[in-house]
Amino acid sequence: MASKALFSIIPRVKRKEEKEERKRSFLKNGSMLLEDLIASCDGKSHPIRCYSAAEIIRAANNYPCCIIDRSPFADLYRGILDDRTVIIKKYRDWVDTDRAIRDIIISMQMSTHKNSLKLLGCCLEFEMPALVFENAGKGGLNFDGSLVADNELLPWKTRLRIAKQLASALTYLHTAFPRPIIHRRITSHCILLDDDCVPKLFDFSLSLTIPPDQLYVQEDFATGRMGYLDPTYVKSCQISEKTDVYCFGVILLIFLMRRQAAYWNDAGNAWEYLTRDPKLNFSDGQIQIETIADPKILEEVGGDEQAQQQLQDFLALALLCIQEKTEARPDMIDVAKELVRIDKSILP
Repeated sequence: MASKALFSIIPRVKRKEEKEERKRSFLKNGSMLLEDLIASCDGKSHPIRCYSAAEIIRAANNYPCCIIDRSPFADLYRGILDDRTVIIKKYRDWVDTDRAIRDIIISMQMSTHKNSLKLLGCCLEFEMPALVFENAGKGGLNFDGSLVADNELLPWKTRLRIAKQLASALTYLHTAFPRPIIHRRITSHCILLDDDCVPKLFDFSLSLTIPPDQLYVQEDFATGRMGYLDPTYVKSCQISEKTDVYCFGVILLIFLMRRQAAYWNDAGNAWEYLTRDPKLNFSDGQIQIETIADPKILEEVGGDEQAQQQLQDFLALALLCIQEKTEARPDMIDVAKELVRIDKSILP
């Protein structure tokens, strides 16, 4: 299928009407973006480029097989802009414009962190803004933590390093700004890998900031992806940094076990959740790592006692992150420190 058909994002109207529509979209989206920039950037400058609609369309049309991923809310494309490969995110027209604006603002603020997908610019001429990011050559992760491109299984050391670097990015999100920012929807689909398997966190469209003098945000109802939903958040509709910690704990289990966060059980005719796996019940003592870890990991570490302990510590941290009571979970900065310790527990 030609990429031009895949990136059909402008209605077929007369040229004059088309120009007027782009102008209206630019003014509407530009005013919203400016208002949010003033409110969120705390006087700091985060320059990004503003691309035209023609540049965005031409970028995607010049790249064969350009679609990377599709979701109910947005599509990811690869394209070529200024002689470099980029990723273009185009929201669907029915999505609330606030989501795209929020994604631009927080992506821009996070672009200084090496494990956040760097925002290069945006286009405000469409009904919904389009975002332009740096390329991530390896692409995204499947639901079980393998690579989307070829179902490649990542080695244990790579999984551990990815977890450590993602924890650093989330710690930055929680602590580097005047008020904590909650990602709110951390899943395997929010992680891209570059050519060196360095993780890039992205999709801040549902992120929110904890208001001054508050410890959480009260919502009317809980939303999220099955398998990642914090049970305390589901009951109380209160979202905080610990909500991100829970989701990150699920990611750790996915990396260790190579299992999906949620899967359909035909026998029980119901959805099953990784966090409720009976094998993770440690009330009777320490979990035997060989009963739950990905066989590929067990094959890698073999009988190495230090490596076995590393896996056990990684599991213990994941279980701590998914504790039902939020006060029992560690802060993200402590999760990041523990992953650094685990990574260093085996000397080269």
